[in-house]
Amino acid sequence: METQELKKAGLKVTLPRVKILEILERAEDHHLSAEMIYRQLLEAGEEIGLATVYRVLTQFEGAGLVNRHHFEGNQAVFELERGGHHDHIVCVKCGRVEEFVDPVIEERQRAIAEERGFRIKDHALIIYGECKDEACPYDTHTDEDDD
Repeated sequence: METQELKKAGLKVTLPRVKILEILERAEDHHLSAEMIYRQLLEAGEEIGLATVYRVLTQFEGAGLVNRHHFEGNQAVFELERGGHHDHIVCVKCGRVEEFVDPVIEERQRAIAEERGFRIKDHALIIYGECKDEACPYDTHTDEDDD
């Protein structure tokens, strides 16, 4: 599967490209930094340098295989381009990112653009907050905060 995607994107099939694409496809957390990918390559015994990881991710971005995001902390993270628009909500404490699609928000954005004489070509909505995940290592939220 990976080699077909690379060829379709006009990229030569190389070991680093295949390995990095495999990591992105298997990722439970769809937003990985170059450093996270590099660590996974090291753990798998692959001898692929960090500079190569950055170069491949930039090539993937140029070919439309991945999207680059700069969330809180301004560290670039990458996710596979899977088609279809989605927005993000990011915990400012632990960095957890959740994707969501909300038709009401999408329609409101179109209406606002139309009211102001614009036609949307592209857009990104990122909501920053503090997660209430019990596993968040930086969570200071208590039930009393809800009162």
